[in-house]
Amino acid sequence: MNLKSLQDTTTLHNGVKMPWFGLGVYKVQEGEEALKSVKAAIKAGYRAIDTAALYENEESVGQAIKESGVPREELFITTKVWNSDQRNDSVMEAFETSLKKLGLEYVDLYLVHWPVKEKYKQTWKVLEQLYKEGRVRAIGVSNFNIRQLEDLLADAEIKPMVNQVELHPLLSQPELRKYCKNQEIQIEAWAPLGQGRLLKHPVLTELAVRHNKSTAQVILRWDLQNEIVTIPKSVKEHRIIENADIFDFELSASDIEKINALNENKRFGADPETFNF
Repeated sequence: MNLKSLQDTTTLHNGVKMPWFGLGVYKVQEGEEALKSVKAAIKAGYRAIDTAALYENEESVGQAIKESGVPREELFITTKVWNSDQRNDSVMEAFETSLKKLGLEYVDLYLVHWPVKEKYKQTWKVLEQLYKEGRVRAIGVSNFNIRQLEDLLADAEIKPMVNQVELHPLLSQPELRKYCKNQEIQIEAWAPLGQGRLLKHPVLTELAVRHNKSTAQVILRWDLQNEIVTIPKSVKEHRIIENADIFDFELSASDIEKINALNENKRFGADPETFNF
């Protein structure tokens, strides 16, 4: 895969093009912080922004989109339905609220945030309806494991286009990645840098020195070369720019093997089988 720029895209199974690289805004404060980081990212050439109802910053994301001056159709905006709205069967209302906060006519990707037991199949029906109505360009899931995906697919009319999961060198999810590839479901990494915990890892720092790059850049490059859509979060403009500066070097096969070998199935977030929120 020879990626040349931040605007390079993967094609989802319904033909929609999704950037390989974007900005995540989890825990970015509504208001000035979110507004500034999204605007800085778009200015730096990012075209994908990933938010969620839970993050409570959709309004600032929407405002940044408006103020960016970049045409709406050039941007790829993701948001997600939160668990309480699944439990209350208020998925449609949740979508309307997100859309209104974002100030958009449609979103590019709408995700089921977590596989809420007894609820995610009903939730998926609503997402299928939104998709058929053309109010979302693509639909997908987040934090689903293979068992949950198989369960969903047993009744789904439309296959998820994306599965966004915790994924980084200590949790590289090889079986899930293989399963999703066979199902034509694009895998996407949240917390690709292990929420910053991997930046001092000796194997990664050594590779970074060898490539004259930052540790973050090495990890994000590993994502891309493994066909993983990645959405690192940062609120600092210089870091937003630096994270994206990964198109002028390539990891060798042995570099990739070294990083692959770091997998310990170590989660920093909740496990989809046992989460309780």
